[in-house]
Amino acid sequence: MQAADACPCGSGEPFGRCCLPLHQGERHAATAEELMRSRFSAYAVGDLDYVWQTWHPRTRPAALTPGDVIWTGLQILDTVDGEAGDEHGEVEFQAYYRDGRERGTLHERSRFAVRARRWFYVDGDVFD
Repeated sequence: MQAADACPCGSGEPFGRCCLPLHQGERHAATAEELMRSRFSAYAVGDLDYVWQTWHPRTRPAALTPGDVIWTGLQILDTVDGEAGDEHGEVEFQAYYRDGRERGTLHERSRFAVRARRWFYVDGDVFD
């Protein structure tokens, strides 16, 4: 993905002005939703290091392994708190993917928390 391409997170902004600076550590997400969007983009472009680094140390796995899923779109359904100055937030979303010839949707309500003045993904509830 090129910096001028549309960001996978669906913001409508170029990747180089939206999620790429977060992936490269030039800045940190200001809100839980911004972190959610940047994590989706990281999955979409295969940057699992960023996904791991933004996962809360208390709940993150020892390692992440790439899969065959191609992430194709993100829709934010709801946010609760998670703004600058908050300590916790929730983001409900639907993430669309392709796995071989199959298409699917991941519907989750994710929980986020601030640690050391940065937002981290904690965990989430997946809906069927």
